[in-house]
Amino acid sequence: MAKSIEAQLREAILKSRMSRYRISKRSGVTNSQLSLFVNGERSLTLTSAAKVALVLGLELRQVRKGR
Repeated sequence: MAKSIEAQLREAILKSRMSRYRISKRSGVTNSQLSLFVNGERSLTLTSAAKVALVLGLELRQVRKGR
């Protein structure tokens, strides 16, 4: 089963060579919001998630399912 978008974003943040502080500064998402998200305590809005994804060089794309 495919990972959720949240799980993929959380994993990308944790594997990033950037600190959460740097990701927060570059994305405009507060460090506390980012920490709560990474720790699974809160979700991010779609707008905030998109900002973080942009900083990390991620994009949303369609995956073709087998028939």
